[in-house]
Amino acid sequence: MRKPFVPALCGLLLCCAALAAKAQQPSPTPPTPPRYKGFTDPQYKDAAARSLYLKMRDGVRLAVTLYLPQGLPADARVPALMNLTRYWRGQAGQGAGGIEKLYVTYGYAVVVVDARGTGASFGVWATPWSEAEIADAGEVVDWIVAQPWSNGRVGAYGNSYSGNSALLLAVPNRPAVKAVIARHYEFDEFTDVPFPGGIFNEWMVKTWNEGNRQLDSTPGVRPVDEDAEQKLLQAAQREHAANMDVYKAAQSVTFRDDKGFGVSIDDFSVLAHRKEIERAGTVLNTWGGWFDAGTADAVIKTFLTFSNPQRAVIGPWNHGATQNANPFFGPTSQRLFLTQEWLRFFEQYLKGVETDISREKVLYYITMSEERWHATKQWPVAGTTPIKFYMAADNLLATAAPKDTTGADTYKVDFEATTGEQNRWRTQLGGPVKYPDRAAEDRRLLTYTTQPLAADTEITGYPVVDLFVTSTHTDGAFYVYLEDVEETGKVTYLTEGQLRALHRKISPDAPPYNSPVPYHSFRRADAQPLVPGEVAELKFGLLPTSVLIKKGHRLRVAIAGHDKSVFARIPAAGTPVITVARNNRYASAIELPVVRRAPPDDAPVNLMLYVPTTN
Repeated sequence: MRKPFVPALCGLLLCCAALAAKAQQPSPTPPTPPRYKGFTDPQYKDAAARSLYLKMRDGVRLAVTLYLPQGLPADARVPALMNLTRYWRGQAGQGAGGIEKLYVTYGYAVVVVDARGTGASFGVWATPWSEAEIADAGEVVDWIVAQPWSNGRVGAYGNSYSGNSALLLAVPNRPAVKAVIARHYEFDEFTDVPFPGGIFNEWMVKTWNEGNRQLDSTPGVRPVDEDAEQKLLQAAQREHAANMDVYKAAQSVTFRDDKGFGVSIDDFSVLAHRKEIERAGTVLNTWGGWFDAGTADAVIKTFLTFSNPQRAVIGPWNHGATQNANPFFGPTSQRLFLTQEWLRFFEQYLKGVETDISREKVLYYITMSEERWHATKQWPVAGTTPIKFYMAADNLLATAAPKDTTGADTYKVDFEATTGEQNRWRTQLGGPVKYPDRAAEDRRLLTYTTQPLAADTEITGYPVVDLFVTSTHTDGAFYVYLEDVEETGKVTYLTEGQLRALHRKISPDAPPYNSPVPYHSFRRADAQPLVPGEVAELKFGLLPTSVLIKKGHRLRVAIAGHDKSVFARIPAAGTPVITVARNNRYASAIELPVVRRAPPDDAPVNLMLYVPTTN
């Protein structure tokens, strides 16, 4: 990871930036990776670099660093890999990062670009992934294929912001763009990070925005080679003063169609570019983590929605896969040779090497606790049966529907409730995910727990909760956590979902993408304030997971009205008292996707796996 060179917030954001490089090499690294079909040893030993400005159609100059294999013969032609970043393409005096050097030694050119208005590039960063930024990427591709070393094939890779950029490289429809690796990205930019369930992820947006501001104005980014005195860099950074204040813009957003950014958030989401990405036919290799904000959800939605050939992978990771965040992680956990997988993918699609990767759509995912990887061509996966558990008396979660005519539980929202400072939302700015034993925290919440399970039970997919509630207020935030309770009483976080009550209407309209959970539009026209004292239904999906709950363990649903670790307080003033109905008229419940496998249970797992002998 890059060393921070400005105060703490900038250093924190650089964690996010550095995941595009350092995160490519998770620890521990096995000493002798297996060789995939078509594997060869590196052809080159080192990278030669030069930095330059490329002028775009409107005169804006983008800073680009080109890495070529050192000693590349004059008549050689190689494919190029592009990374367009918002977090600096490199620091002053820095050489090729680990992933760039890996690709270069295997005979690739690597082109790293500061997005307009960032790093050493000129211009203004008007919004994330603006139309101008996407068009810039297409022009960089034009420049690449015109170079004497180019074989006319271009790929893209990236993590986080640059993961979205990699997917969006297909939008300008340049025939040279054949394959992209998008890692830990957002598909629906409204729900996947800034507004899950329509609730403002305030800490994340505010901290990210401040880090961006410091990056855009702080010395330390790599200048272009011609700018020895850094006068061009200083001129570029003066233009950055007009960059968007994302936090200020987000504060003015309540609904998906609000235009606090000048455009709606949908306008710069991947989901808005479905037609162009499918038209391009680019092969997609997408990656997400079960414990990384909404990135696993993003991978599944991409898989279900886009017709492109896809190789999708979901692991038990934090943001960038620097950590195995699996709370059941043990010495038999099946792990991946990540860099080998990425190299293998590009060798197949940019060099034509047969590496035994199919063009079919396949999604690979790990089932935690079982510690086994699976492959599927469908979602929900084969063998899935929805099993409903009902909220019952005495804080039980029962399989039998309630018969009582008046059952209900009252809960006063505790605004000190938290999931801690190492949760799935904070990892977006770097760092590990670690949920402490939730037993004590659950005493702040309204909980319902099953009897001990009679057999091992696999849950793979999207749990869906259906709550019938009344409140003393016209709005509120509802958080639902799914947890594993061991015989010892230890409580392990599995996944969560949330919904702002204002957005509870299930829209009759066709959603903009395929998803197996109830569709909430989050649009202004569908707003439904609560009426104090009247029963309202809140039905929504939790984020997807795959986990094996062991025999003798219990399942718990914990309901909260706030998570102070990252989210904005709703309502801003007052303390709601909510009542959850659990009777034969209003049967609050959670539906779990339980998988019962029959051999052969799924498709072969074609991944570079290893099983370490120690943690």
